[in-house]
Amino acid sequence: MVLEADLTHARPGGLLVANHISWIDIYVINAALPAAFVSKEEVRHWPLIGWLAARNDTIFLRRGSRGHARIINQEIATILSEGRHVAVFPEGTTTDGTHLLHFHAALIQPALVAGQAVLPIGISYWEPDGTRSLAPRYDGAISLGQCARAILGRRRLIARLVTTPVRGLNGEDRRQVAAEAREAIAFAAGLPLPSNQPETPGDLPGAGPSDALPTDSPSPVPADLALS
Repeated sequence: MVLEADLTHARPGGLLVANHISWIDIYVINAALPAAFVSKEEVRHWPLIGWLAARNDTIFLRRGSRGHARIINQEIATILSEGRHVAVFPEGTTTDGTHLLHFHAALIQPALVAGQAVLPIGISYWEPDGTRSLAPRYDGAISLGQCARAILGRRRLIARLVTTPVRGLNGEDRRQVAAEAREAIAFAAGLPLPSNQPETPGDLPGAGPSDALPTDSPSPVPADLALS
């Protein structure tokens, strides 16, 4: 795999907000901008992925616990204040890489509270002929093995990471930052931007998914992960 990274807008201590296609997104981001990732607690116990996540400075969140969420918020703020990056996938699940889902704005809140920048990042995968590649997709019923075989079956796969101007430093609320980040990521990844659904309690513990797409994907970040 070849990484093409445009880090024009990168700066120390930013909350990296990215679209989510595959488990390899984590390694693409880390290759360009090493970061700690936020994930649900259950991922820690998943075969292979849990082991990889634990070795990758993952911040594990216990869902449904506001007390634990406050602790995680402080942990994120501390990492950002030290000039390090924390990464989140605000869609809450993976897609095939051809569109964006609703963004859960609560995932952005810790950076705003800490007065740290939000850095939207667009991730996309391409074939050598310039067409968008679906090989890395890890959504729906696609297994880790199927995904890995699809990736390894490509002689050359291009991972493109594009940073966009930072958000959240001018007193914007989380919904505005989420909407602006989503628009920026769509542009950076060359994706269409359907109208963003109004934020619902989808980012609160125990709430349902924000759309009809599968939420049982092996994505490292769940759709109902909440930071309050």
